Amino acid sequence: MPFQRFVESGRVAYVCDGPHQGKLITIVDVIDQNRVLVDGPASNVPRGEMRLNQLHLTKFRIRFPYTGSTRVVRKAWETANISELWKQTMWARKVEAKKKRMELSDFDRFKLRKARQMRNKFRTDVFYRLKKKVNKKKKSAGGKKKEKK
Repeated sequence: MPFQRFVESGRVAYVCDGPHQGKLITIVDVIDQNRVLVDGPASNVPRGEMRLNQLHLTKFRIRFPYTGSTRVVRKAWETANISELWKQTMWARKVEAKKKRMELSDFDRFKLRKARQMRNKFRTDVFYRLKKKVNKKKKSAGGKKKEKK
């Protein structure tokens, strides 16, 4: 399958490393093979250069004139409603869930473990009850067939 996400002007990216880790930015211009000029007016990331290995490209792209100013980028971002679209992605939900797990205390982790144990116990009980019910039906249906012969 061909590539879908290219390093290009207007591409929205997720910062995975550095002081702005976890924020969304927009690529404004490509400087060279390894660096790009970025701007993140919605996430308070100032315009500056960033290495490509610090970024993960998203599927979103906004349209604005070549090397547009911060004001132009902000307007295009708000018009495209990128912040809302990002919140709806599975990627954003996983990032949020990971952040919540990192903030759990020992007691919260204990409660979570106990809740999972209870859930798994109920699930197992229901599974075996249903399995027993199916096996009874098979035996009764199998017994009737033998009697007819």
